Amino acid sequence: MQKKQVDISKSLRAIGNVPFGHGVLMTLLGNYRRPNDKIASWLAAGVIVALRRGLYVLGPDWRDKPVSVALVANLLYGPSYVSLDYALSHYGLIPEGVTRVTSVTLLRTREVTTPLGVFTYAHLPGALYSLGICQIEDADGMFYLMATPAKALCDKVLQTRHLPSKSVVGMTTYLLDDLRVDPDALQGIDLSVIGRCAQLNHKSAHLQALQKALENLQ
Repeated sequence: MQKKQVDISKSLRAIGNVPFGHGVLMTLLGNYRRPNDKIASWLAAGVIVALRRGLYVLGPDWRDKPVSVALVANLLYGPSYVSLDYALSHYGLIPEGVTRVTSVTLLRTREVTTPLGVFTYAHLPGALYSLGICQIEDADGMFYLMATPAKALCDKVLQTRHLPSKSVVGMTTYLLDDLRVDPDALQGIDLSVIGRCAQLNHKSAHLQALQKALENLQ
């Protein structure tokens, strides 16, 4: 039994900072007659942390690197990709640090509170959703889906209610004064996705003004 315990501990630590499912635990505990009891004891002891039913990460004492909250956001509720304020902060487009991980999803708008923080999801229709998504690799080699810089701005406009800025001047004011976008961070980003989104007849006037305002700021 002692050897089994050592082997399981080693296998657990090998998971590292990657989120994992219930099936991984069942594989590790394949020789246990009551594996769910062991899982419950690990949860109680903080060996593993439940993010939602069937999705876990190792507790802080069992991993040597932080968990990628962006990857967790992709896995927690979806299909989804990270966008809006979190992506804008990631790209240095806005000065504020963002604690909530903000995403866009094909599913219903939702907020999920986990031990790793709060994750919010805003709904977009399929045609708008599928444009301007890229794969990001972080410093630890984790891959996750995130909006491109232009799509994150596009999503922000699409998700901002009662936005009056349909003119280029008004949209420029919104970008610089309300969002406090850094013009230097806009240099070289591909704005074509905004034009494609504008053709889908959802806040088209706002998106056309956004594209023109960004072109003027580049």
